[in-house]
Amino acid sequence: MTGAFLRAALMVLMISMPSLFLQDVSSDTTQIVVLVAILAFLMTFVEYFSEYPSMIEFRFAPPFNRLRFGALFLTILLLSLIFGSKAMPTDIGMLSARLGGHLGNAMDFPYSPVRLVVLMLPAEADASVVASVRMAAGLSYTMSILMLFVFLSLVRLFGWPTRRGAFNVWINLPMFDPTGGGDVMRRLRRDAALNIVLGILLPFLIPALIKASASLIDPITMENPQTLIWTMSAWAFLPASLIMRGIALSRVADLIAEKRARADARAKAKSDEKERFQTV
Repeated sequence: MTGAFLRAALMVLMISMPSLFLQDVSSDTTQIVVLVAILAFLMTFVEYFSEYPSMIEFRFAPPFNRLRFGALFLTILLLSLIFGSKAMPTDIGMLSARLGGHLGNAMDFPYSPVRLVVLMLPAEADASVVASVRMAAGLSYTMSILMLFVFLSLVRLFGWPTRRGAFNVWINLPMFDPTGGGDVMRRLRRDAALNIVLGILLPFLIPALIKASASLIDPITMENPQTLIWTMSAWAFLPASLIMRGIALSRVADLIAEKRARADARAKAKSDEKERFQTV
């Protein structure tokens, strides 16, 4: 129960951080944040209080979910400090702003996702808004890349998810239906490939789609710091989470293939031993 409560409290803290650090937050925004935080608290607490998962994948295969949450939490914290320090300057906020500015400039090269996000803005956008969007996009995208690098290292170098013991497919993939038709291993690899491809393409497609639809619907305004924080965080981390899930599913498929190969080898060994016994 303590672990479930702590996880739920951290979810509330992450959702509330932009409103806590930013100035001039409207009452309507505060009410929405409080409502979302309460819902997130209840969903997280119920999920982790139950003995078996109902929605969250890889719950018993740490640090998959911890890594995703930690990277998103740190990104939102840094962006909240940066935009909050514009009204009330702090040393850590100014340091984070310089770091974000350097990352934004480094990631803003031709055909990069960050460049596409900047080009998504209206031509008449203020220079300060463009700089803020570039900084937020560069910081968020860099954090998502670091998250993927750490997870790949855990898989390739440290043998995730079997380093700490056996991996149970069915409790770690509660939404996966093994009776859905077709070979389980083939379905996992197909889903893994789909997740990885979508995760790679979405950072490029989302800005292009928003730019193309600007004439039909009102474009997302990036002048509001809270909107900018959540938009850039979602733009960077949803695709990265898809890639991470695809890598995890591919790893699970490999584990199933290895288990089948061992079972086939044991069956063949028993068959050979039986044939030798009959010959003798």
